[in-house]
Amino acid sequence: MIESGDIGSDVARKLAAAGVTMTFDAVYQLLLEDSSITFEPGNYRLQKEMSAASAVAALQDPANRIINQATIPEGVTAASALELISAATELPLEELQAEAANYTQFGIPANSPSIEGWLFPATYQFDPGVTAHDAIKLLVDQMFATLDEAGVAPDARFRVLTMAALVQRESGPNVEDMGKIARVFENRITRGMLLQSDATVHYGVGDTSSVWTTPEQRADASNPYNTYANPGLPIGPIGLPGADAINAAVHPADGTWLYFVTVNLKTGETVFSNTLAEHDRAAERLYAWCKESAENDAYCG
Repeated sequence: MIESGDIGSDVARKLAAAGVTMTFDAVYQLLLEDSSITFEPGNYRLQKEMSAASAVAALQDPANRIINQATIPEGVTAASALELISAATELPLEELQAEAANYTQFGIPANSPSIEGWLFPATYQFDPGVTAHDAIKLLVDQMFATLDEAGVAPDARFRVLTMAALVQRESGPNVEDMGKIARVFENRITRGMLLQSDATVHYGVGDTSSVWTTPEQRADASNPYNTYANPGLPIGPIGLPGADAINAAVHPADGTWLYFVTVNLKTGETVFSNTLAEHDRAAERLYAWCKESAENDAYCG
């Protein structure tokens, strides 16, 4: 899956992770050598064990793009989801964006700042000739059904999705960490501590190209998603949570943790801590990991 905004390192990682290419480096070096190579957002069907050059060429061939089927990954933004739907259905993106802007028509509460968080991430088959309204409604209705299955009352949906989207973004690939992450945030809210999530800051400034934030970004209280400067949860979801993240938000793990940091951005290995001193030692492990290789550094941005 190619998302809008994916850069060479993103594509190289995805190809290696899917088993299309043997290594990250082969594709990454190829893309560094030819800056004219670009990719269109969408879902693509590729063979496994391809050469780097063949894989890149295959991604540039429209014949390999899957039509009428869209896979919306957990944690992407609503904006990315609409682009993937557009690529799959060939509906104009502007039509999808216009329908999504009128989000209350789908039963989404008006206190939600946007449709963000309300599109359920999954693989969808769209009927030929589907309208923009019906395509979006399919995803919203599936989110409502998922919330119902998790036992979330309608008046609690917004808070649960806001927490779940935060957990989804912070957890990465490790489902087993989601309940712990939800507990960290609930513990901090209970204690009146700031959540201090870089992911929320990134969402508010519209830049997810880095895992780091600057002191200026963290100090900017005018960003309503900035949980370094503003107390409590952000003003709304920061992405599309899946069922596991929703269940974690509803049923946080038992624990007293107040901090966590991912120490390996490739595997998602995360360390949970009770004290700031413990957390600082774990953070040093992340900094060291980032410096170990060019591939690691590409994750660290």
